[in-house]
Amino acid sequence: QVQVVESGGGLVQTGGSLRLSCAASGSIFSINAMGWYRQAPGKQRELVAAFTSGGTTDYADSVKGRFTISRDKAQNTMYLQMNSLKPEDTAVYYCNARGLTRSRYEYHAWGQGTQVTVSS
Repeated sequence: QVQVVESGGGLVQTGGSLRLSCAASGSIFSINAMGWYRQAPGKQRELVAAFTSGGTTDYADSVKGRFTISRDKAQNTMYLQMNSLKPEDTAVYYCNARGLTRSRYEYHAWGQGTQVTVSS
């Protein structure tokens, strides 16, 4: 079993900043891909930023230049620094991790989400 837990969401004014954290724990052998997704009310879940299995980083066009993804591999932790926040960034942000357990089974773990609200 692998779990991921997000933290760091909250209420911020337009132009403000927040830093989200995601901690993965459990029977982890490897984390091959890890990323942030978000879902606004009435909309589909979308990719925000991710470390891909190919070793690159992907960003949604809407957050390029404002958001930065980073990770501490030793701690199985990932961060999302969000600057210049806009009301349209308001959503529940989810962490996702994929890899292998110590038993070499594939896992695909989602967190419970953390709410980010940007007021205008």
